[in-house]
Amino acid sequence: MVPESSLAVSVLPEALREREQWVCWREEDRDGKPTKIPVTPGAGEFASSTESDTWSDFETALEYTETEHADGVGFVFTDDDPIVGVDLDDCRDPETGDVDDAARDIIDRLDSYTEVSPSGTGYHVLLRGELPEGRNRRGSIELYDTARFFTVTGDHVNETPTHIARRQDALAAIHREYVQDTGSDTASESEPRGATDGESATSGEVTVDVDLEDEEVLEKARNASNGEKFERLWDGNTVGYDSQSEADMALCCLLAFWTGGDRTQMDQLFRESGLLREKWDEVHYADGSTYGEKTIERAITSTSEFYEPDAGDDTADAHDPATDSSAATDTDDSERSRAYLVEKNRLLTERVDELEATLAEKNERIDTLEAEVERLTEAPTDRDQEPSNPHEATTVDSGEDGTESETASVWGRAKGLFGSSSE
Repeated sequence: MVPESSLAVSVLPEALREREQWVCWREEDRDGKPTKIPVTPGAGEFASSTESDTWSDFETALEYTETEHADGVGFVFTDDDPIVGVDLDDCRDPETGDVDDAARDIIDRLDSYTEVSPSGTGYHVLLRGELPEGRNRRGSIELYDTARFFTVTGDHVNETPTHIARRQDALAAIHREYVQDTGSDTASESEPRGATDGESATSGEVTVDVDLEDEEVLEKARNASNGEKFERLWDGNTVGYDSQSEADMALCCLLAFWTGGDRTQMDQLFRESGLLREKWDEVHYADGSTYGEKTIERAITSTSEFYEPDAGDDTADAHDPATDSSAATDTDDSERSRAYLVEKNRLLTERVDELEATLAEKNERIDTLEAEVERLTEAPTDRDQEPSNPHEATTVDSGEDGTESETASVWGRAKGLFGSSSE
């Protein structure tokens, strides 16, 4: 149960609070299991995640949690919003706060608003994007984008952003690696490349023994048609990527192409790049794999073709990894840029609207003050009729309602003061 007092409203992203897609929930036993039932704010009846007339605005839902009929609030996903929810169950120890490696990897790579679930044993990640086609659940990981609701606790995970970020690239990668049924399991990383008749131990596809020295790999990568992109990543430039993890993956995909998927050489080269950081050697997975090892494994898996020296094309333009192994990355870069511009335009438009509203309020205030000044200026119409005795200024004529004219009183006192001074 999440009492209203524990819901930190201030940390909830405005992108959520501004939408009228809120329900309440209460916990009930269903077949002997505690189940969170969505209820209509204010009514207490069963709410539907597909019927908008059972939803409300955030304030109404929050207020209803103060009653005995609701335990908390929930946000409904619809086709009309770009928000996707990632539900990570049974991955957190509520006593120690320890998180399993898979959940930590997902949270780090999505890098968007994340909070602890009501039970304290899981996480909810909210981000902007489009959920890829295919299955949306595997084990304790589930992805929503419509016709479902998320319980919202406001128990924000400090290391994550306080806003809902657009993370299409990361979402697609998480869906592919953790949820989508690939039809085959990844082979053990300990199996050497080419161990089975020249087949890749990871992807199962035939690879080529490139056998290039490190300097030769770097020279060919820099001279390729996408050499400028390689050079930026090699120098540690992550511009154009939502996170450094995505930049790490992009560089590894390029290295996979040029080395023929040689894990040892890829690791050796990456350690010479500007992207290397302490995280590369940190163990992040239950099988003991480090972040770097798993990144290399994923890069090889996602690379469909490798450089072939016998092809006679030293520049490798015909097999440019930008259009082969990294085609999806370049496409996503373009989509990311467009999405950034759209979001920036929306924010600027909202800011202009706010400024225009503020300006209108100030203009209205100025008009009111000018009218008041004009009224006060025109009130003493005949100054020659002011009393000659300055002390009589305090007894000027009253208005019809018996109250002293404010303007006349002020004018009289001023006249009396300056008159006395002159004498």
